Amino acid sequence: MRPIGPISRIGLLLAVVACASQAIGSPSDGRMAWWREARFGMFIHWGLYAVPGGEWGGKTHYGEWLRSSAQIPLAEYQPLLERFNPVKFDADAVVLAAKNAGMGYIVITTKHHDGFCLFDSAHTEFDVMSTPFKGDIMREMADACRRHGLRIGWYYSIMDWHHPDYLPRREWETDRPTEGADFERYVVYMKAQLRELLTNYGDIGVLWFDGQWEGNWNDDRGRDLEAYVRSLAPDIIVNSRIGRAGGDHGLDTESGMLGDYATPEQFIPDSDPGFDWETCMTMNDHWGYNRADKNFKSTTTLVRNLVDIASKGGNFLLNIGPTGTGEIPPESVNRLTEIGEWWKVNSESIRGTRASPFPAGRLPWGRCTTRPEPDGRTVLFLHVFDWPADRPIIAPGIYNEPVPQSAHVLGGRTSRSFPVHRAGDDIVVSHAERDRRDDVTVVRLTLHGSADVAVPPTISAAADIFIESLPVTVSSNRDRVEIRYTLDGSDPAADSPIAAPITLDRSATIRAACFRGGRLVSPVASRSFQRVPPRSPVTPANSAPGLRSQIFTWDTGDIQSVDALAEMSPRQTKVVPDFGLKHVQPREKHWGVVYAGLIRVPRTAVYEFTTASDDGSRLWIGETLVVDNDKPHSFKAERGTIALAAGLHPMHVAFFENWGGCDLKVSIRELGEAGGKREELRAAWLVHEH
Repeated sequence: MRPIGPISRIGLLLAVVACASQAIGSPSDGRMAWWREARFGMFIHWGLYAVPGGEWGGKTHYGEWLRSSAQIPLAEYQPLLERFNPVKFDADAVVLAAKNAGMGYIVITTKHHDGFCLFDSAHTEFDVMSTPFKGDIMREMADACRRHGLRIGWYYSIMDWHHPDYLPRREWETDRPTEGADFERYVVYMKAQLRELLTNYGDIGVLWFDGQWEGNWNDDRGRDLEAYVRSLAPDIIVNSRIGRAGGDHGLDTESGMLGDYATPEQFIPDSDPGFDWETCMTMNDHWGYNRADKNFKSTTTLVRNLVDIASKGGNFLLNIGPTGTGEIPPESVNRLTEIGEWWKVNSESIRGTRASPFPAGRLPWGRCTTRPEPDGRTVLFLHVFDWPADRPIIAPGIYNEPVPQSAHVLGGRTSRSFPVHRAGDDIVVSHAERDRRDDVTVVRLTLHGSADVAVPPTISAAADIFIESLPVTVSSNRDRVEIRYTLDGSDPAADSPIAAPITLDRSATIRAACFRGGRLVSPVASRSFQRVPPRSPVTPANSAPGLRSQIFTWDTGDIQSVDALAEMSPRQTKVVPDFGLKHVQPREKHWGVVYAGLIRVPRTAVYEFTTASDDGSRLWIGETLVVDNDKPHSFKAERGTIALAAGLHPMHVAFFENWGGCDLKVSIRELGEAGGKREELRAAWLVHEH
């Protein structure tokens, strides 16, 4: 994990699109079934860093990034081996704490970024067997999970601050020369350890990678590693951080994430992204044990986070950081116990449920999860965060008939059933005030058939701009509805045209809604489209292959935008063949580049440009900003569209790198009927004036 605090960088992009082969959204349903059923798991960050408990050099704010954050030479960090003796560690107690809290699986750090291994590895002496403890903690955890019916998963860091062949080094690591280091040899070491972890401990449920953002790792290596681990364990579930686009916070499928599920960190999206995902989160402000950190989230917050995540189709991986002696901190124990008390009453509203059928933001009082029943009915679990004062609970826009006669509060302290009736398009649930809980009250409401909820139709098109004409599709996955639309921006009515495939030849705003028997049964969806002339090409007097590049460096700390490059003088100017950073990168951190040249497009069309970068980037065609992917962030993609006539067009791209991951990919895709796949911009597309 990355450290928590000012140097964390949050990317909140939510792009729900199709991905590359073996990408997020297309894993085997068979291997994902148990994981989707569980919905709740325990994350464990534990290692040598637990011994000092977050304190080093008189400062007390450190966690699992201790060695890097405090810039500790290896000769000073290595002696922590002699102090690691968790005599109070009890694998059964840890597993039972997770089970009693409602968790269905555990993911534990087998090796974090510092390279220390909590398992008995034949490929290093920097492991638990070299400590006074001399016990294979992974063996104990795997066995305890099986005894108590939980799945065990391994966290494994691709990054390694100890292995002599891992690159790059940090600037302060003057005690670890890079001479003779071979990253390919490190990959062999990593695969050998993964073989141990996947063949020596029985069936493993999850392989949770991290530390993939540094420059020597890329998606080709990620695909190779994924194929390797699946050759050892075909049913293993692999998280998105096996590839560069896994992102420490992102749900950015447009970046082409690998693995089975996305892994946003300390972040819950606003709505269901439509694919498998899991939020990992700390109880306090650190992943690893920090004895001074008492800023723990309340049990109410943690329960509501669990509900919020489940209502959006995700899993919640809640972290604990055991102490140097191997105990779960008492604050974590208390919260796990209290979560367990809520779970005993309300588990059916989380485990095995699906996402809410209601559009995001439609339930002011809380959240909803669903479960389809074998007899065709659907259970709605209404999770009430804010109990309406002196008012019933309103489930808006539900058209199922007949209306349920009653509902009940799970574990209610009074009469468990109370009346339900319809008021227009809404279902109204009465309640007993004495059944209210301070954290989350769950009301169980059973509908006849699948949930028929007022969800607006979807308006789909290749882009919001077009040159001559644009096909538009308006659709809904609801049964027995007619979709009617208008083109003038007015709300559709029962006599508006029925939506069939629409072809626009002029600018218009499409507004569409679902009707049943002449009655409006959904909110109105709206999307505007603009017919535009294509940008005219230019004819340079002289051109040559490649791009001009201006390279910048600075020593004043992080910058926040590519705009800062305009205030600097370039360190170097040269012609390069394409946008590959290998042609221009002057050092590991605090540098940037501005590319300038011309792009040749083969046909008059609307084109979609993408920059995927870590850190920020922007792309202009002429003076038009087409892609804005600026600000510091982990690897993520942004897109933009522009209409271009066939020929050459001025183009420039700005990019900056603060620290950590360093990557830039610039790609193009022609939209419309003649459109093709997105492809990375190579030298064949690019020239510059000279």
